[in-house]
Amino acid sequence: MSAYNKVVSNTGLKKVTGKANTSALRSVPRQAPVRDAELTRAAILDAAEEEFAKSGLSGARTDAIAARTGVTKAMIYYYFTSKEALYQSVLERAFSTKISDIQQIVDSVQEPELALREILDYFLSHAEHNPNISGILFHEAMQNQGKYYKQTGLLSLYEKLAKVLEDGIKSGAFRRLDPMHTAVNIIGLSAFYFCAHENLKHLWPGNTMLSPAMIEQHKLEATNLIMAGIQAA
Repeated sequence: MSAYNKVVSNTGLKKVTGKANTSALRSVPRQAPVRDAELTRAAILDAAEEEFAKSGLSGARTDAIAARTGVTKAMIYYYFTSKEALYQSVLERAFSTKISDIQQIVDSVQEPELALREILDYFLSHAEHNPNISGILFHEAMQNQGKYYKQTGLLSLYEKLAKVLEDGIKSGAFRRLDPMHTAVNIIGLSAFYFCAHENLKHLWPGNTMLSPAMIEQHKLEATNLIMAGIQAA
């Protein structure tokens, strides 16, 4: 049987003067179910991210996630077997690309000072465009003592940053310091602004902490402070 005849046979189309009924062929929604599943899964993850940022794993309600998404709870459990599995998927989606991108910077940028600046810019920009993640990580520390944080592979971010700091110390670009402890302080200084913006807003009455102007100011101040603190005299 020819390839064309197989298509006709499998789709139930009729031949028209030796040619396939192309309009009918185009109407066969072969990719639609896959596409719909991807969109539904993404919508659930978006809604879950909002809910976990607000309440953490223990406080989040699947009813609220379902309401945000417009699906049933049963549909959520169809895509994600449990609330814990959904939580892990939210974290994995948030950080899988970030981890690989940081690794690419480490691998491709040989000069430690430039590598650190690029990592800072990337890290701060990621926090800017993913404001829910800081809230999720805050709840993760309080509620789960970092159980799921460890499972995401996020700890490797500290290792990658510490490696850049070690290289900078060896080259003489950075002063002598403890690389891992400094990596923790760098990430903390960068992320705290986003974690605590609802508290910090009282220091700048009338300003929106997550406005482009305020975030840009934070990125500039954080980068300058970090670089001044680690560069060799």
